[in-house]
Amino acid sequence: MVEPAGNLTTPLLKNGFDLPKKVGILFSDVKREYFPTEEQYITEKNADEDAKLIAKYLENLGTKVNLYPGNALLPEKLKKDRPELVINLVDSVKGYESLASTIPALLELLEIPYTGADILGMSLDTNKFLIKKLLQQNGVPIPDYQLFNASTDYLDPTLRFPLISKLNEIHGGVEITKDAVSDDEKHLRERLKFLIQTYKQPVLVEEFIVGREVTGILLEGLNKKVYLAEKVFTKPEEKYIFATFEDQWLSKDDSAYHYAKYEDPLLREYVKKAFDVSRMYDYGKFDVRLDQSGRYFFIDANCNPAFGPKELDVAISTILDLYGISFYEILKRLLLNTMRDAEGKERLPLPS
Repeated sequence: MVEPAGNLTTPLLKNGFDLPKKVGILFSDVKREYFPTEEQYITEKNADEDAKLIAKYLENLGTKVNLYPGNALLPEKLKKDRPELVINLVDSVKGYESLASTIPALLELLEIPYTGADILGMSLDTNKFLIKKLLQQNGVPIPDYQLFNASTDYLDPTLRFPLISKLNEIHGGVEITKDAVSDDEKHLRERLKFLIQTYKQPVLVEEFIVGREVTGILLEGLNKKVYLAEKVFTKPEEKYIFATFEDQWLSKDDSAYHYAKYEDPLLREYVKKAFDVSRMYDYGKFDVRLDQSGRYFFIDANCNPAFGPKELDVAISTILDLYGISFYEILKRLLLNTMRDAEGKERLPLPS
């Protein structure tokens, strides 16, 4: 249920910017045949319904909203309607996350302001190996890792088990199951063979960090603000404790974990640096493990992470709600930041 916005229908007047009167929401055009597995399909199958719910919140702010699936008809529809800006929620095109960067490319050509990462940021986001390299080169701590293009590739002997295997180009926790962690090379090789054959892409293998897990959300406004929350797990009887695909997509409640506010100025600064070097804009999400010695390890980075109100059970709204920030306020900050960027005519250059 969408609660009324109250006096939030008043235009936002900070720095001379009003809320836009006409906004488009772009979402993934999802068909089962686009995806190699049911698991990957599940992560996007409700994209249209989620967009409709977000539209109701925007309408409560006095904004007219049009919805657009990210398919071949998108260019003509946008040229016809000419929204003042669009909220880009497209995670994949024809089932490929690596093609999602075509959406900001189109919006740049049409000169329509949009939320979230640009072409480069979206391209980097679908190559976890490159993100690891960028973070590593800029002093953001990460686990030791290796990219595998084949299950028979040489295994770096400096990597220490347990190791966790992740699809290099797909987010959403796809294939992050209890079987994702390997205690020995035989199991790792079998896991690699399955993932590479099924998804036709490389696999990133990294040392599994035993310990606690913290999620960092960065939301841009007049400045960058970081909101931290620890995932408090309720399954301590398991050997390796982490958020699985089932926890994120199939659980009907917070039986696996819930969020609790977490504070550390050092981690906030790490998140800000990771946000910049990963070429993110407007908002981003980072998952971080904290080992028993108190050391941080960034294990995932997401530009344009799952977006929506708290009832969609997405991290951005759930975590910011802990800090007393409503989804209406998130929307207002996002729209204002995008309009301010558009007024500047160009996005910031890569950090030196």
